[in-house]
Amino acid sequence: MPGRQRENQQVSIVASKQLTRPEAVIFDWDGTLADNWGAIERSLNATFSRFCLPVWSKEEVRARTTASARDAFPELFGNNWEAAMTFFYERFEEYHVDEVRPLPGAEDLLNVLSKEYVQIALVSNKTGQYLRAEAERLGWAEKFRNIVGATDAVRDKPAPDPVHLALAGTGIRAGEKVWFVGDSVSDLECAHKTACIPILVEGGSVTAQDLVDWPPRAVVDSCSNLIDVFMGCGHA
Repeated sequence: MPGRQRENQQVSIVASKQLTRPEAVIFDWDGTLADNWGAIERSLNATFSRFCLPVWSKEEVRARTTASARDAFPELFGNNWEAAMTFFYERFEEYHVDEVRPLPGAEDLLNVLSKEYVQIALVSNKTGQYLRAEAERLGWAEKFRNIVGATDAVRDKPAPDPVHLALAGTGIRAGEKVWFVGDSVSDLECAHKTACIPILVEGGSVTAQDLVDWPPRAVVDSCSNLIDVFMGCGHA
């Protein structure tokens, strides 16, 4: 959901630090496993227009939607934030389920992890009910041990609360045995705050300074690339 603007700077680095196979993998959703940016862009710009604010380009939407709506809308809409959030979700409900698409290799990645008995969970700043509906639409809901969206935990990503909720019932504690995979700085920050292994999926709005502040342990360019990384890892 909308947040503070990130620099629109493309960053490419090579992962070099050795990894061991995880016991659990926590995934972000949009831009990591699935693509629903069209629905987000349409809903957000309709809301900006409704409240007489400038609309954002596709690139701005991708770069500036890192926080959850409950964290971002007060900054964007001031005293009108609650009405704006209601309007946004009314628009989003109209078409988000129909527009969600899997990213290439995502289903294969989930299947590989499941076959290797890795626990899989979702942590997203998309509101929980919409996140679960989209996972259900793609036929993936049963693949995840827990699906945690915005407002499901006391605080949203990058706070650590959603990670602990995502691991509930697995018997696995947040830490080096858990990979956190995502495409934004909030994913990297959340991984560091929970001592999980941060893995960056290229294509998001991460800046050079973000990489200094919250360095990833590995960088991949796709879900298929992450399969290769996982299969090449040694066992702890």
